Amino acid sequence: MNKCTFQIAPATIAQIDWLVQLEEISFPMDRLSRRSMRRFISNDQSIFLIAYDTGAPIGYLIIVFHRGTRLARLYSLATEPAWRGRGVAKALLKAGEVEALRRGAIHFRLEVGNTNQSAIALFQALGFREFGLLRDYYDDHSDALRMQKRIRHLTQNSVHADIPWFLQHTPFTCGPVAMMMAMAGLSAGYNPSLNEELQLWRETTTIFMTSGHGGCHPLGLALAARRRNFHAEVWLNKRGPLFIEGVRSEEKKNIVQTVHDDFVNQVKGTDIKIHYKAIDQNTLRSACDGGAIPIVLISTYRFDRKKVPHWVVFSGYDEHCFYVHDPDFDEKTQTMLDLQYVPIAIEDFESMSSFGSSRLRSAIILSAKRS
Repeated sequence: MNKCTFQIAPATIAQIDWLVQLEEISFPMDRLSRRSMRRFISNDQSIFLIAYDTGAPIGYLIIVFHRGTRLARLYSLATEPAWRGRGVAKALLKAGEVEALRRGAIHFRLEVGNTNQSAIALFQALGFREFGLLRDYYDDHSDALRMQKRIRHLTQNSVHADIPWFLQHTPFTCGPVAMMMAMAGLSAGYNPSLNEELQLWRETTTIFMTSGHGGCHPLGLALAARRRNFHAEVWLNKRGPLFIEGVRSEEKKNIVQTVHDDFVNQVKGTDIKIHYKAIDQNTLRSACDGGAIPIVLISTYRFDRKKVPHWVVFSGYDEHCFYVHDPDFDEKTQTMLDLQYVPIAIEDFESMSSFGSSRLRSAIILSAKRS
């Protein structure tokens, strides 16, 4: 058979009927609806391409981006039955990779049925490698392989510690769980648990935030680490109570102030050093190189468009990216592997690692147990 060449262009609403029809032909379940197709066509967080032969559409590809990261994920890929095995999917994947790279993606990930040998062989031929298995992933309860390809080639390997990943069990314990990940990465003898997560929160909470339960104060976290015989050093670019801008009640503000003052007083006389300035990127790199593990306060806005303070673990870096372990798991849209060594472009990290109108920036560097 002669080698086929295809034209590839962005999808438009004009192809929506054909797209829905191809979806029905291609997938007995897990189908995208017409509404979903329309959303992907107009969404700036996705790449939607269609392959044509002599003007007729013969296949499509959808890639989505994880907000706030440089991670692209293959969401859907389908080819007209008469054109399968003739290079359409390969051409779409290559075009999608080029566009993802153009948009700044560093990794390209996908899921594929673990019995779909032809698709697996295609992805392997294109440089994807397996890195996980998702049990009971599809509607028919079958499993999926997770595959990944680094599409932006780096000049050095990422530098990171071997840090385990843990899930936060409440909406307000990201700080304690980030601490547990760091402490477990520093000491094989440290035993994380749900009880420890909640105990750490009780030791470190500010009591109130903008609403609901309080966030975790960096000085509270440092004190809790010290009680567990780890060394902690704190960077904080403001003095005075934290997370107080959105607290409307004067009574609650007074309580937040009291908690803050108590943490400051507890730190006095300890070996915890406070740097009243924003941590710089070279300090984060140096800490990582020296075997320490930073935890960093970020805003979740780039992830979920919500302005929420959130603690993550700084798990490595290379010349293009910082990497973080994120303890906040959304089972509807993520797998746990999505939250380990999450790549964040270095140029994006600066804006992510500040919170609120006061541009609060804070980090804690933990190092191994003192002798």
